Amino acid sequence: MDFTFTEAQHDLSGLARALFTDWAEKGNLRDDTGFDRALWQATAQAGLLDAAVPEPVGGGFGVLEQCSVLIEIGRTLAPVPYLTSIAVAASAVAHFGDEAQVQRWVVPVVGGAMTLAPALATEDDGFRAEATATGWRVSGSRSAVPTGAFADAFLVEASTVAGPLLLVIDRATEGVQVSVQHVVDGTDAALLELDNVEIDIPAVLGAPGDGSAEWAHRRATVAACAHQLGVLERALELTSEYACTRKQFDKPIGSFQAVRQRLADAYLDVEAVRLTLWQAAWRESEGLPADAEIATAKFWASEAGHRVAHTTVHIHASIGIFLEYPVHRYFVAAKRIEFTEGGATAQLRKLASASRRSEP
Repeated sequence: MDFTFTEAQHDLSGLARALFTDWAEKGNLRDDTGFDRALWQATAQAGLLDAAVPEPVGGGFGVLEQCSVLIEIGRTLAPVPYLTSIAVAASAVAHFGDEAQVQRWVVPVVGGAMTLAPALATEDDGFRAEATATGWRVSGSRSAVPTGAFADAFLVEASTVAGPLLLVIDRATEGVQVSVQHVVDGTDAALLELDNVEIDIPAVLGAPGDGSAEWAHRRATVAACAHQLGVLERALELTSEYACTRKQFDKPIGSFQAVRQRLADAYLDVEAVRLTLWQAAWRESEGLPADAEIATAKFWASEAGHRVAHTTVHIHASIGIFLEYPVHRYFVAAKRIEFTEGGATAQLRKLASASRRSEP
Protein backbone atom coordinates (compact mmCIF):
# COMPACT_ATOMS: atom_id res chain seq x y z
CA MET A 1 0.00 0.00 0.00
CA ASP A 2 1.42 3.34 -1.06
CA PHE A 3 -0.06 6.60 0.23
CA THR A 4 2.48 8.80 -1.57
CA PHE A 5 0.69 11.29 -3.81
CA THR A 6 1.43 11.07 -7.49
CA GLU A 7 2.68 14.12 -9.37
CA ALA A 8 -0.75 14.38 -10.98
CA GLN A 9 -2.44 14.40 -7.58
CA HIS A 10 -0.21 17.23 -6.38
CA ASP A 11 -0.79 19.24 -9.55
CA LEU A 12 -4.55 18.72 -9.69
CA SER A 13 -4.96 19.37 -5.97
CA GLY A 14 -2.99 22.61 -6.18
CA LEU A 15 -4.88 23.78 -9.25
CA ALA A 16 -8.23 22.95 -7.66
CA ARG A 17 -7.34 24.74 -4.43
CA ALA A 18 -6.26 27.86 -6.29
CA LEU A 19 -9.42 27.92 -8.44
CA PHE A 20 -11.97 27.23 -5.72
CA THR A 21 -10.26 29.33 -3.04
CA ASP A 22 -10.22 32.27 -5.43
CA TRP A 23 -13.92 31.70 -6.08
CA ALA A 24 -14.64 31.67 -2.34
CA GLU A 25 -12.45 34.68 -1.50
CA LYS A 26 -14.36 36.80 -4.00
CA GLY A 27 -17.32 36.55 -1.66
CA ASN A 28 -19.12 33.85 -3.56
CA LEU A 29 -21.28 31.55 -1.51
CA ARG A 30 -23.02 28.38 -2.51
CA ASP A 31 -26.67 29.10 -3.18
CA ASP A 32 -29.58 26.71 -2.70
CA THR A 33 -29.31 25.31 -6.22
CA GLY A 34 -25.84 23.90 -5.58
CA PHE A 35 -24.76 24.75 -9.12
CA ASP A 36 -22.71 27.63 -10.43
CA ARG A 37 -22.59 27.17 -14.21
CA ALA A 38 -19.86 29.76 -14.69
CA LEU A 39 -17.67 28.03 -12.10
CA TRP A 40 -18.38 24.65 -13.73
CA GLN A 41 -17.20 25.97 -17.07
CA ALA A 42 -14.15 27.55 -15.43
CA THR A 43 -13.37 24.18 -13.86
CA ALA A 44 -13.51 22.61 -17.32
CA GLN A 45 -11.30 25.32 -18.82
CA ALA A 46 -8.74 24.72 -16.08
CA GLY A 47 -8.51 21.09 -17.16
CA LEU A 48 -9.88 19.63 -13.93
CA LEU A 49 -12.77 17.78 -15.57
CA ASP A 50 -11.05 15.95 -18.40
CA ALA A 51 -7.96 15.04 -16.36
CA ALA A 52 -9.67 12.27 -14.42
CA VAL A 53 -11.27 10.28 -17.24
CA PRO A 54 -9.58 7.73 -19.51
CA GLU A 55 -7.71 8.63 -22.67
CA PRO A 56 -8.20 9.71 -25.40
CA VAL A 57 -11.02 11.91 -24.07
CA GLY A 58 -9.21 12.86 -20.87
CA GLY A 59 -5.87 12.78 -19.15
CA GLY A 60 -6.12 9.13 -18.26
CA PHE A 61 -6.04 9.61 -14.50
CA GLY A 62 -8.43 7.87 -12.12
CA VAL A 63 -9.91 7.58 -8.67
CA LEU A 64 -6.86 8.83 -6.75
CA GLU A 65 -6.72 12.05 -8.73
CA GLN A 66 -10.49 12.46 -8.48
CA CYS A 67 -10.26 12.20 -4.70
CA SER A 68 -7.59 14.91 -4.60
CA VAL A 69 -9.91 17.28 -6.48
CA LEU A 70 -12.95 16.33 -4.40
CA ILE A 71 -11.13 17.16 -1.18
CA GLU A 72 -10.54 20.70 -2.44
CA ILE A 73 -14.18 21.02 -3.53
CA GLY A 74 -15.24 19.93 -0.05
CA ARG A 75 -12.99 22.52 1.59
CA THR A 76 -14.76 25.39 -0.18
CA LEU A 77 -18.15 23.74 -0.76
CA ALA A 78 -17.80 24.85 -4.36
CA PRO A 79 -21.15 24.34 -6.17
CA VAL A 80 -19.87 22.13 -8.99
CA PRO A 81 -21.25 18.59 -9.60
CA TYR A 82 -17.79 17.01 -9.93
CA LEU A 83 -18.68 14.10 -7.64
CA THR A 84 -21.79 13.08 -9.53
CA SER A 85 -20.90 14.09 -13.09
CA ILE A 86 -17.20 13.17 -13.22
CA ALA A 87 -16.30 10.77 -10.40
CA VAL A 88 -19.36 8.56 -10.91
CA ALA A 89 -21.41 9.09 -14.09
CA ALA A 90 -18.85 10.16 -16.72
CA SER A 91 -16.28 7.74 -15.31
CA ALA A 92 -18.78 4.88 -15.56
CA VAL A 93 -19.63 5.72 -19.17
CA ALA A 94 -15.94 6.01 -20.03
CA HIS A 95 -15.19 2.68 -18.32
CA PHE A 96 -18.09 0.58 -19.60
CA GLY A 97 -19.35 2.44 -22.67
CA ASP A 98 -18.31 2.28 -26.30
CA GLU A 99 -16.77 5.08 -28.33
CA ALA A 100 -20.13 6.45 -29.46
CA GLN A 101 -21.40 6.61 -25.88
CA VAL A 102 -18.24 8.35 -24.74
CA GLN A 103 -18.62 10.96 -27.48
CA ARG A 104 -22.32 11.41 -26.68
CA TRP A 105 -22.07 11.73 -22.91
CA VAL A 106 -18.51 12.10 -21.63
CA VAL A 107 -17.12 14.70 -24.05
CA PRO A 108 -19.82 17.34 -23.29
CA VAL A 109 -19.42 16.76 -19.55
CA VAL A 110 -15.65 17.21 -19.48
CA GLY A 111 -16.13 20.28 -21.67
CA GLY A 112 -18.38 21.86 -19.05
CA ALA A 113 -21.41 21.89 -21.35
CA MET A 114 -23.41 19.16 -19.62
CA THR A 115 -23.95 17.53 -16.24
CA LEU A 116 -24.93 13.96 -15.38
CA ALA A 117 -26.55 12.68 -12.20
CA PRO A 118 -26.28 9.05 -11.01
CA ALA A 119 -29.62 7.56 -9.94
CA LEU A 120 -28.31 4.39 -8.33
CA ALA A 121 -30.58 1.99 -6.49
CA THR A 122 -31.13 2.22 -2.72
CA GLU A 123 -32.91 -0.05 -0.26
CA ASP A 124 -36.08 2.01 -0.65
CA ASP A 125 -36.01 3.28 -4.24
CA GLY A 126 -35.07 1.86 -7.58
CA PHE A 127 -35.95 1.09 -11.18
CA ARG A 128 -36.82 -2.10 -13.03
CA ALA A 129 -36.19 -2.81 -16.69
CA GLU A 130 -37.87 -5.26 -19.05
CA ALA A 131 -36.31 -6.27 -22.36
CA THR A 132 -38.00 -5.15 -25.59
CA ALA A 133 -37.25 -5.80 -29.25
CA THR A 134 -35.10 -2.66 -29.50
CA GLY A 135 -33.79 -2.22 -25.96
CA TRP A 136 -35.41 -1.85 -22.55
CA ARG A 137 -38.55 -0.44 -20.95
CA VAL A 138 -37.79 1.19 -17.59
CA SER A 139 -40.13 2.15 -14.74
CA GLY A 140 -39.72 3.17 -11.12
CA SER A 141 -38.57 6.08 -9.01
CA ARG A 142 -35.59 7.31 -7.05
CA SER A 143 -35.88 10.04 -4.44
CA ALA A 144 -33.24 12.66 -3.59
CA VAL A 145 -31.06 12.04 -6.64
CA PRO A 146 -28.03 14.28 -5.96
CA THR A 147 -27.62 17.16 -8.46
CA GLY A 148 -30.65 15.77 -10.28
CA ALA A 149 -32.51 19.10 -10.20
CA PHE A 150 -30.29 20.55 -12.93
CA ALA A 151 -28.82 17.42 -14.56
CA ASP A 152 -29.10 17.09 -18.33
CA ALA A 153 -29.16 13.29 -18.15
CA PHE A 154 -29.17 10.49 -15.59
CA LEU A 155 -27.05 7.38 -15.09
CA VAL A 156 -29.77 4.98 -14.00
CA GLU A 157 -29.33 1.61 -12.31
CA ALA A 158 -32.23 -0.71 -13.17
CA SER A 159 -32.86 -4.24 -11.99
CA THR A 160 -33.41 -7.02 -14.56
CA VAL A 161 -33.85 -10.77 -14.32
CA ALA A 162 -30.16 -11.14 -15.23
CA GLY A 163 -28.88 -8.59 -12.72
CA PRO A 164 -28.50 -4.81 -12.41
CA LEU A 165 -28.02 -2.72 -15.54
CA LEU A 166 -26.72 0.81 -16.12
CA LEU A 167 -28.44 3.10 -18.64
CA VAL A 168 -28.05 6.75 -19.57
CA ILE A 169 -31.39 8.52 -19.87
CA ASP A 170 -31.80 12.03 -21.25
CA ARG A 171 -33.89 14.37 -19.14
CA ALA A 172 -36.08 15.25 -22.15
CA THR A 173 -37.02 11.62 -22.88
CA GLU A 174 -40.74 10.92 -22.94
CA GLY A 175 -41.95 9.44 -19.66
CA VAL A 176 -39.20 11.07 -17.55
CA GLN A 177 -40.42 13.30 -14.76
CA VAL A 178 -38.01 15.32 -12.59
CA SER A 179 -39.28 17.06 -9.45
CA VAL A 180 -36.95 19.36 -7.51
CA GLN A 181 -36.54 18.42 -3.84
CA HIS A 182 -35.22 20.45 -0.92
CA VAL A 183 -32.66 18.55 1.14
CA VAL A 184 -30.66 19.63 4.17
CA ASP A 185 -28.17 21.79 2.27
CA GLY A 186 -30.09 23.04 -0.76
CA THR A 187 -32.38 22.24 -3.67
CA ASP A 188 -30.06 20.39 -6.03
CA ALA A 189 -31.72 16.99 -5.42
CA ALA A 190 -34.65 15.64 -7.39
CA LEU A 191 -37.26 12.93 -7.42
CA LEU A 192 -36.72 11.01 -10.65
CA GLU A 193 -39.75 9.07 -11.91
CA LEU A 194 -39.72 6.88 -15.01
CA ASP A 195 -43.01 5.68 -16.47
CA ASN A 196 -42.46 2.95 -19.08
CA VAL A 197 -39.56 4.85 -20.62
CA GLU A 198 -38.34 3.23 -23.83
CA ILE A 199 -34.55 2.99 -23.96
CA ASP A 200 -32.73 1.86 -27.08
CA ILE A 201 -29.47 -0.07 -27.12
CA PRO A 202 -27.15 2.96 -27.65
CA ALA A 203 -28.15 4.23 -24.19
CA VAL A 204 -27.21 0.97 -22.42
CA LEU A 205 -23.82 0.47 -20.80
CA GLY A 206 -22.51 -3.09 -20.94
CA ALA A 207 -24.84 -5.94 -20.06
CA PRO A 208 -27.03 -6.89 -17.08
CA GLY A 209 -25.03 -8.29 -14.20
CA ASP A 210 -21.65 -7.29 -15.66
CA GLY A 211 -20.55 -5.56 -12.44
CA SER A 212 -20.99 -2.02 -13.74
CA ALA A 213 -23.61 -1.10 -11.13
CA GLU A 214 -21.43 -2.38 -8.30
CA TRP A 215 -18.51 -0.41 -9.76
CA ALA A 216 -20.60 2.77 -9.79
CA HIS A 217 -21.65 2.26 -6.16
CA ARG A 218 -18.03 1.78 -5.07
CA ARG A 219 -16.88 4.90 -6.88
CA ALA A 220 -19.79 6.93 -5.50
CA THR A 221 -18.91 5.86 -1.96
CA VAL A 222 -15.20 6.61 -2.30
CA ALA A 223 -16.01 9.99 -3.84
CA ALA A 224 -18.36 10.84 -0.96
CA CYS A 225 -15.61 10.02 1.54
CA ALA A 226 -13.14 12.29 -0.27
CA HIS A 227 -15.63 15.15 -0.36
CA GLN A 228 -16.36 14.63 3.33
CA LEU A 229 -12.66 14.79 4.18
CA GLY A 230 -12.42 18.23 2.59
CA VAL A 231 -15.53 19.42 4.43
CA LEU A 232 -14.27 18.21 7.80
CA GLU A 233 -10.72 19.49 7.29
CA ARG A 234 -11.93 23.00 6.68
CA ALA A 235 -14.59 22.87 9.39
CA LEU A 236 -11.94 21.88 11.94
CA GLU A 237 -9.62 24.65 10.75
CA LEU A 238 -12.35 27.26 11.12
CA THR A 239 -13.26 25.94 14.56
CA SER A 240 -9.65 25.93 15.77
CA GLU A 241 -9.15 29.50 14.55
CA TYR A 242 -12.33 30.58 16.33
CA ALA A 243 -11.26 28.89 19.58
CA CYS A 244 -7.99 30.85 19.48
CA THR A 245 -9.67 34.24 19.02
CA ARG A 246 -12.97 33.95 20.90
CA LYS A 247 -12.50 34.92 24.55
CA GLN A 248 -14.43 34.19 27.73
CA PHE A 249 -13.24 35.37 31.15
CA ASP A 250 -10.43 37.20 29.31
CA LYS A 251 -9.03 33.92 27.97
CA PRO A 252 -9.31 32.25 24.57
CA ILE A 253 -11.87 29.48 24.81
CA GLY A 254 -9.30 27.18 23.23
CA SER A 255 -7.36 27.32 26.51
CA PHE A 256 -10.21 25.59 28.35
CA GLN A 257 -9.61 21.90 28.88
CA ALA A 258 -13.03 20.75 27.65
CA VAL A 259 -12.66 22.71 24.39
CA ARG A 260 -9.11 21.42 23.85
CA GLN A 261 -10.28 17.85 24.34
CA ARG A 262 -13.16 18.33 21.92
CA LEU A 263 -10.83 19.73 19.27
CA ALA A 264 -8.31 16.92 19.86
CA ASP A 265 -11.04 14.33 19.34
CA ALA A 266 -12.12 16.11 16.15
CA TYR A 267 -8.53 16.05 14.88
CA LEU A 268 -8.33 12.29 15.44
CA ASP A 269 -11.64 11.83 13.64
CA VAL A 270 -10.44 13.80 10.61
CA GLU A 271 -7.23 11.77 10.45
CA ALA A 272 -9.25 8.54 10.63
CA VAL A 273 -11.30 9.69 7.65
CA ARG A 274 -8.10 10.56 5.79
CA LEU A 275 -6.37 7.24 6.44
CA THR A 276 -9.34 5.03 5.62
CA LEU A 277 -10.18 7.06 2.50
CA TRP A 278 -6.73 6.66 0.96
CA GLN A 279 -6.59 3.00 1.90
CA ALA A 280 -9.89 2.36 0.10
CA ALA A 281 -9.07 4.61 -2.87
CA TRP A 282 -5.64 3.01 -3.37
CA ARG A 283 -7.04 -0.52 -3.39
CA GLU A 284 -9.80 0.52 -5.78
CA SER A 285 -7.25 2.17 -8.07
CA GLU A 286 -5.17 -1.01 -8.12
CA GLY A 287 -8.14 -3.23 -8.98
CA LEU A 288 -7.85 -5.07 -5.65
CA PRO A 289 -10.84 -6.24 -3.58
CA ALA A 290 -11.87 -3.14 -1.66
CA ASP A 291 -15.45 -3.64 -0.46
CA ALA A 292 -14.44 -3.92 3.21
CA GLU A 293 -12.05 -0.98 2.98
CA ILE A 294 -14.66 1.20 1.26
CA ALA A 295 -17.26 0.32 3.90
CA THR A 296 -14.72 1.15 6.61
CA ALA A 297 -13.94 4.49 4.98
CA LYS A 298 -17.62 5.36 4.70
CA PHE A 299 -18.20 4.36 8.33
CA TRP A 300 -15.61 6.90 9.42
CA ALA A 301 -16.86 9.53 6.98
CA SER A 302 -20.32 9.12 8.52
CA GLU A 303 -19.48 8.61 12.19
CA ALA A 304 -16.62 11.09 12.34
CA GLY A 305 -18.54 13.47 10.10
CA HIS A 306 -21.38 13.54 12.61
CA ARG A 307 -19.05 14.23 15.54
CA VAL A 308 -16.92 16.88 13.84
CA ALA A 309 -19.98 18.67 12.45
CA HIS A 310 -21.50 18.92 15.91
CA THR A 311 -18.19 19.93 17.48
CA THR A 312 -17.95 22.75 14.94
CA VAL A 313 -21.37 24.12 15.85
CA HIS A 314 -21.02 23.58 19.60
CA ILE A 315 -17.69 25.41 19.91
CA HIS A 316 -18.97 28.28 17.80
CA ALA A 317 -22.06 28.32 20.06
CA SER A 318 -25.05 30.35 18.84
CA ILE A 319 -23.20 31.86 15.87
CA GLY A 320 -22.64 28.35 14.54
CA ILE A 321 -26.29 27.98 13.57
CA PHE A 322 -26.71 31.36 11.84
CA LEU A 323 -27.61 30.72 8.21
CA GLU A 324 -25.51 33.70 7.13
CA TYR A 325 -22.38 32.40 8.87
CA PRO A 326 -20.14 30.02 6.84
CA VAL A 327 -19.87 27.38 9.56
CA HIS A 328 -23.51 26.42 9.09
CA ARG A 329 -22.82 25.42 5.48
CA TYR A 330 -20.13 22.98 6.60
CA PHE A 331 -22.46 21.50 9.19
CA VAL A 332 -25.26 20.73 6.72
CA ALA A 333 -22.81 19.50 4.08
CA ALA A 334 -21.27 17.05 6.55
CA LYS A 335 -24.70 15.85 7.67
CA ARG A 336 -25.83 15.19 4.12
CA ILE A 337 -22.69 13.22 3.23
CA GLU A 338 -23.10 11.27 6.46
CA PHE A 339 -26.03 9.39 4.92
CA THR A 340 -24.97 9.42 1.26
CA GLU A 341 -24.43 5.81 0.09
CA GLY A 342 -25.47 4.59 3.54
CA GLY A 343 -24.72 5.83 7.05
CA ALA A 344 -22.48 4.34 9.73
CA THR A 345 -24.90 1.57 10.70
CA ALA A 346 -25.34 0.48 7.09
CA GLN A 347 -21.57 0.22 6.69
CA LEU A 348 -21.22 -1.89 9.83
CA ARG A 349 -23.86 -4.25 8.46
CA LYS A 350 -21.87 -4.57 5.23
CA LEU A 351 -18.74 -5.39 7.19
CA ALA A 352 -20.61 -7.93 9.32
CA SER A 353 -22.05 -9.61 6.21
CA ALA A 354 -18.61 -9.74 4.60
CA SER A 355 -17.16 -11.24 7.76
CA ARG A 356 -19.80 -13.98 7.86
CA ARG A 357 -19.21 -14.84 4.21
CA SER A 358 -15.49 -15.23 4.82
CA GLU A 359 -15.97 -17.65 7.72
CA PRO A 360 -15.18 -21.31 6.91
